[in-house]
Amino acid sequence: MNLDKQDTPYASFERSTAPPPPEKPRRTPVKTPSVTPYVTYALLGFTMAVFLAQQVSQLLFGGDIPATLGLKVNGLIAQGQYWRLFTPMFLHGSLLHIGFNMYALYILGPGLERHFGNWRFLLLYLLSGFAGNVASFMFSEVPSLGSSTAIFGLLGAEGVFLYANRLVLGGVARRALNNIVFVALINLLIGLSPGIDNWGHLGGLVGGTLFAWLGGPILSVEGLFPDLSLVDKRELREVVLAGLGVGALFLFLTAATLYINFR
Repeated sequence: MNLDKQDTPYASFERSTAPPPPEKPRRTPVKTPSVTPYVTYALLGFTMAVFLAQQVSQLLFGGDIPATLGLKVNGLIAQGQYWRLFTPMFLHGSLLHIGFNMYALYILGPGLERHFGNWRFLLLYLLSGFAGNVASFMFSEVPSLGSSTAIFGLLGAEGVFLYANRLVLGGVARRALNNIVFVALINLLIGLSPGIDNWGHLGGLVGGTLFAWLGGPILSVEGLFPDLSLVDKRELREVVLAGLGVGALFLFLTAATLYINFR
């Protein structure tokens, strides 16, 4: 009597003991901070309002009064107009100039502000712009304006944030970090073109990077499965000290430049 293999008792035994197919790994959602980027929107609105005022001033009075009062001019800073180390980050020279910078702020700002929080993001932006203008004051005699000093600070802070939290963020952080480095290098190379203040870019990059390294978010996954969330473990005291330290460093560099070059 001929028996087909499927009719043998051994066939049912083999089917019953075959290992089950491996289960696909299940992804567990982790809650991220829910912060509305009010500061990013406010900076966008304020900067565009200033640019509009610049255009209206030229139409009505034949000159750019906001830029005259606020752009970085070394000699006037040396005479005591120290606000010119802050105001250039809100001034722009053309529609293309402000368009590029505001697009970069719109792309970088909301994500950073969500993790840094509103007030810490504002501090990052202002410190970066200030640091960039100080660097320009130190190494460039050419008058300058533009928010790219602060934008480069955001680039540096984004890079530090991704690197510091690479274990939590995983592959997403590595890919994004590569993109940030690439964008920063391309912009620094573009900054070598005539008429672009690369010293301001470098200063903003250094200022934002330092602040993020010393006072940026350090994320940790907390909670009980499946209710997990990202929590910032950085203490408020560290953030305050980071802001004071970076601000004091660039104030010192300003004072040193005034003493060496303008005494």
